[in-house]
Amino acid sequence: MKIANIIIRTLLGLLFLFTSISYFFHLMPEPASTGEFKAFQVGIVASTYLLPLAKGIELLCGLSFVTGKYMTMANLMIFPVTLNILLINYFLTPENLPLAIFVFLGNIFLIFTHWENYKGLFKAD
Repeated sequence: MKIANIIIRTLLGLLFLFTSISYFFHLMPEPASTGEFKAFQVGIVASTYLLPLAKGIELLCGLSFVTGKYMTMANLMIFPVTLNILLINYFLTPENLPLAIFVFLGNIFLIFTHWENYKGLFKAD
């Protein structure tokens, strides 16, 4: 389980680092989008803060996953982002769904492997 944990957190960390650094430094051209996804993307870009916020969280969590530090906080911070990645791909771009499923299930797996750290969040005092 420990080796699977290291492999998954490293793969997710590198993926998050790659996508966020590519976004901030414009290393890759924007893929052409069509249909409903294009309308959705125009709305996100028009908000001016949402995409940089998500990419900033991806950058911080990617660093955390690669180094193995602050994993509990990083898993919680990246969870809404991975859930949105999954749902956007499910409803708007199903051709990218396998990668989105890997990212989401990888996040769930990392939360599961660090479950002892989250038990306090679910106590009703």
